[in-house]
Amino acid sequence: MSGVRVRIRQPQPSDLPELSALYNHYVVSSPVTFDIEPFEIEQRRAWFDHYAPVGRHQLFVADSDGSVVGYATSSAFRGKPAYDPSVETTVYVAAGLTGQGIGARLYRALFDSLEKEDVHRAYAGITVPNPASLALHRSFGFHPVGLYDEVGRKFGRFWSVEWLEKKLP
Repeated sequence: MSGVRVRIRQPQPSDLPELSALYNHYVVSSPVTFDIEPFEIEQRRAWFDHYAPVGRHQLFVADSDGSVVGYATSSAFRGKPAYDPSVETTVYVAAGLTGQGIGARLYRALFDSLEKEDVHRAYAGITVPNPASLALHRSFGFHPVGLYDEVGRKFGRFWSVEWLEKKLP
């Protein structure tokens, strides 16, 4: 990692403003999320509060000198109970710090923790093209399982999402 020192840790309520700002950057500047309006901090509180240190739904934060520079999550894949052993994962890294191994460190912490949980499969939906994200996910054992062609519209054009799956122990 090009000189950026990070510590992967559990989130704290005081992280919520930085987590929101990090995510909102991608909301307004990138198709990697299909949200189109930035979130106020209070709008993100329910999202933040549903994560726990153990269980299927977790959040890990990358901290550099007291600042949040990335995060990774595992969340419900679908709302119906039979889907409970499956999770959807995501990882975001602050603009300007991608490609330095922060996302990999976050995913390593997340998947190490999920190994102790009743999780059978992890899924990730990646807006394409995004070769860096696809490479990161493949390095963690994800493989393609389908493409939702032109499933979302953002910035005046349609985007496709490639779905990947990872088997967990």
